[in-house]
Amino acid sequence: MKISPARTAAFDVLLKIETDKAFSSHPLAAYEEKLSTKDRALSHELVLGVLRRQIYLDRVIDGFAGGKRLDPAVRVALRIGLYQIYLLDRIPHHSAINESVNLVQRAKKTSAKGLVNAILRRATRETVSLEFENEIERLSIETSHPVWLLERWSAEFGWEETVRLAEANNQVPAITFRLVNVENHEGKLEGDIRPSEFVKGCFVAERVDERLRKAAEAGEIYFQDEASQMVAAAVRLNQGGRFLDVCAAPGSKSTKVALDAETRRRAEGGKGSMGEKEIYAGDLHWNRVMFLRENCRRQGVDFVNIVQYDAERALPFADQAFDTVLVDAPCSGTGTIRHNPEIRYFLQPEDFAELQNKQLRILKNASKLVTRGGTLIYSTCSFEKEENEAVCEAFLRDTADFRLVKPNVPERFLTERGFARTFPQRDGMDGFFVAEFDRS
Repeated sequence: MKISPARTAAFDVLLKIETDKAFSSHPLAAYEEKLSTKDRALSHELVLGVLRRQIYLDRVIDGFAGGKRLDPAVRVALRIGLYQIYLLDRIPHHSAINESVNLVQRAKKTSAKGLVNAILRRATRETVSLEFENEIERLSIETSHPVWLLERWSAEFGWEETVRLAEANNQVPAITFRLVNVENHEGKLEGDIRPSEFVKGCFVAERVDERLRKAAEAGEIYFQDEASQMVAAAVRLNQGGRFLDVCAAPGSKSTKVALDAETRRRAEGGKGSMGEKEIYAGDLHWNRVMFLRENCRRQGVDFVNIVQYDAERALPFADQAFDTVLVDAPCSGTGTIRHNPEIRYFLQPEDFAELQNKQLRILKNASKLVTRGGTLIYSTCSFEKEENEAVCEAFLRDTADFRLVKPNVPERFLTERGFARTFPQRDGMDGFFVAEFDRS
């Protein structure tokens, strides 16, 4: 029984997501480390492609299976095979079929081999006729988004914008990164790479080639979405000012803030490195704190002070200890579905109220640490009003000494109410929300 390493890795990752509700980024990265460049590319395509089309693939599978109940391993093997048959022109049908059958045998579901073989062979000859009760069900199947989530977005953004948003979520995003060592960028920006129109120091590439991959592995560049970089760039840290990133792991924004501050300090003639008491970052869980520490080390900003705490409780700092505090709050992540397509399947409607309460508690705790005249920045990677404007409005009602000001982002991203928002269908970047408050 011979199965390609790419399909084996994709099957294992997708089954882990299916059964454990794991997020794709960690297991996918772990498996891809062991693969060749060619196998890594196919595995990546299969995992993210299947996740982006999962509801559609399941509807087709159920049509061919006649409503039979399928074991998770069997369904995952069928999704992988069907995705290759319908959506990857370069894969021969016989390869997709044979390897999916072998994946089922590898998973010790031998009795399902005939069923998998029959369904995938039918898929090469026949088309399942899909029927829809209404337009929102059609959009749900065609773009693989839960109906309830599309209904939410339609109520908030309108139908046409929801269609565009759902379609954008299934498009493969451009690759965005920043230089870790700005002074040593020789060879990193050659080829089909362009600077971001909106974020200084951000660069855009159409794909990850071997050169960029090696540069990332060597710690020379850091992959980070353009909108995420914009949030970090909104932090205006004066020399000598103290900064805290409250919910910092994995450290994407903390490290950018620290690198930008260090670059400015050197440009102004400073010597040595940033002071030990200027930049702090922390998170809740020990493994995330350790990852944050390692990320800072790899990017040459090990002067960042790393702290473990529960941000929903009193934070281990004196009141008014920081000039600038960033709360990049735990959220639903609906704005990052392009990169993390499985998020749409994990969320439930009741999650948003729970997240809102958590976000408000963290924001109130963090606000106590801001100096008079200091700045508090709140951000999420969510589209949802409950996690964004509603949290900010509740915060302002309960804290009289803070006022809303325009965030330090390009004008095109500002809303009428003085917040900032990005959208994949409009801006070609993940969906982020930013609010900025000054303390009087």
